Amino acid sequence: KLAREHDKFVITATQMMESMITNPVPTRAEVSDVANAVLDGTDAVMLSAETAAGKFPLETVIEMAKICLAAEGGDYVKLDADFTGKTFTRIDQSIAMGALFTAHHLGAKAIVAMTDSGSTALWMSRHLVHVPIYALTPLMDAERHLKARGIVQTGDIYAITCGEPMGAPGGTNMLKICAVS
Repeated sequence: KLAREHDKFVITATQMMESMITNPVPTRAEVSDVANAVLDGTDAVMLSAETAAGKFPLETVIEMAKICLAAEGGDYVKLDADFTGKTFTRIDQSIAMGALFTAHHLGAKAIVAMTDSGSTALWMSRHLVHVPIYALTPLMDAERHLKARGIVQTGDIYAITCGEPMGAPGGTNMLKICAVS
């Protein structure tokens, strides 16, 4: 929680899948450790000997990815509680927070951050919200891209953040809510 309050990343790297150095499947305790790290809000999980010297490096990565995806799939949105009474002095953070709140409360299928630097999308990703965030360059047709990948469908709502002028890190100053046509 303290790291999140200060916009710092948390990487959990404590031999999380150590048994997979010699075994093709993780123990229940390892599965639980990885899932709990995700549920606790870690930004990344890291492997070392499991993939560097283990007998099952690919299987280890696949298993860890499955566990992380399953844990991320749970409905654990804490956005409202995390920001009660918090103020933002930067415009880009205020827009990003508005996008997170709006997307969550409207049941949006995605948030699209039109970006050159990626800073707003990165900041949004630091907060627990059950809406996928996509950072796209201004050269892409965001709706067409998301529709083609099956992320959104006709009628789905999504939020777009962007900044004017483009290209300035921290320059996000717009939020637009759209429905897929």
